[in-house]
Amino acid sequence: MSKMRAKMQVGFVQEHFYGPEKSKSQETLAMHAVAASKYPEDGSDEDNTFAKFSPGANLSINIANPALFGQFKVGEKYYVDFTAAPD
Repeated sequence: MSKMRAKMQVGFVQEHFYGPEKSKSQETLAMHAVAASKYPEDGSDEDNTFAKFSPGANLSINIANPALFGQFKVGEKYYVDFTAAPD
């Protein structure tokens, strides 16, 4: 069972290249907690629910799996679930 769920938005994607052929080696994703300058007063915007309880968060992930290159776009939103892992 998940202990916490955060809703994150992709802020930027940075590509990394190496070698004489400049082959792509990684992408770095920078994500931040969803937020808006104004939400509906009735709380009907789902982002409002997440921003209320997790008003600030930053996440950076380096991806080296070529199958995932180009799969994340700036502005897209994702749920990030935190589930305890065995030792």
